[in-house]
Amino acid sequence: MNFNTRCTPARSWPESAHRGAEARNGPAGVLPQRKKNGDVKTASKRRQRPAAPPRRSGARSRPTRERILDAAERLFAQRGFHGVSIRDITGAADVDVALANYHFGSKQGLLEAVVLRRAEDLNSERLARLDAATADARGQPPQLEEIIDAFTHPLLDRSARGGSGWKSYFALIAEINNSPEFGGVLMTRTFDPVVQRFIEAIRRALPGCDERDLYWAYHFLSGALTLTFAETGRIDKLSGGVCKASDLDSVHERLVPFCAAGFRALCSRSAPRARRPPRRKMKR
Repeated sequence: MNFNTRCTPARSWPESAHRGAEARNGPAGVLPQRKKNGDVKTASKRRQRPAAPPRRSGARSRPTRERILDAAERLFAQRGFHGVSIRDITGAADVDVALANYHFGSKQGLLEAVVLRRAEDLNSERLARLDAATADARGQPPQLEEIIDAFTHPLLDRSARGGSGWKSYFALIAEINNSPEFGGVLMTRTFDPVVQRFIEAIRRALPGCDERDLYWAYHFLSGALTLTFAETGRIDKLSGGVCKASDLDSVHERLVPFCAAGFRALCSRSAPRARRPPRRKMKR
């Protein structure tokens, strides 16, 4: 408030009361008119309350929290975590900066919420596919290819046909998985419980596999997925256009047998082999 501004003196009570009476009964000197049915009709009619404006449709009608998450997901995928400010995100979402702080607390909290939002849906389908493969095996370990397919298919299918939101999400996951700053913490907290379920299923499918070979084989599978989701176009140029980084159906067709062969090759080195009978000493 500017205290240098001269204040307007308030109206005296009689004047205020007089104006209120005019508002109810009409201006002074104007007699009320009587309708035929006996009701009194004043010369000044009450103003009708304007109708409520129609609700907005389109992007702004969506919940504020979802708009912020969508904008953050897209910008983080395009520029990286450190290349985007909260103001950039709220500007893209067309919301006030204070709302991002209210919903997420910080930019780090916003990043974690972006990752978790789609991870819940993704992990649920992965586990459902793994449970279905286990049930079909009827007490036996599922085939290795079925386990790997249950792990990779939901990702590749959503990236290929899930729309721009899923495409941005997987590009962001690829970036996080390659980041020493976030990969070891955020990926561990979000995905490791599900990953451990799959590793246990592979352990049963490949009994006797050395633990080091088992985890290194998964590490190579994760790296193949990360490079696939990045869609850098490197394979397009390397192959002279024969292969397309965006052709995720071709990726999935080849990724499962490739990774299954890698698991088997590594684990075969440490699998128990039949012991040979000891050599007999030659008699002299």
